[in-house]
Amino acid sequence: MKERVLSATEFKAKCLSYLDEVERVGEQITITKRGKPVAVLGPVKGRGWKSPANSWAGRMEIVGDIINTPWEWDCLREGEE
Repeated sequence: MKERVLSATEFKAKCLSYLDEVERVGEQITITKRGKPVAVLGPVKGRGWKSPANSWAGRMEIVGDIINTPWEWDCLREGEE
């Protein structure tokens, strides 16, 4: 695909839409000032930060009664003696 080149004025006017485009398509955009390249906008390499919320979702399975486990009963019995 052809390399995308934008003037700084055009980039400034539609900055957020170009950021979305880079994220979606994954290709770089060269930004020029007075016809000379001054910056390259491209996708982040590697994975970005990911929230730990639901990080275990779908990765483990709870089997049995996790509230009343046999080892818990043993501990309670030992303390009663």
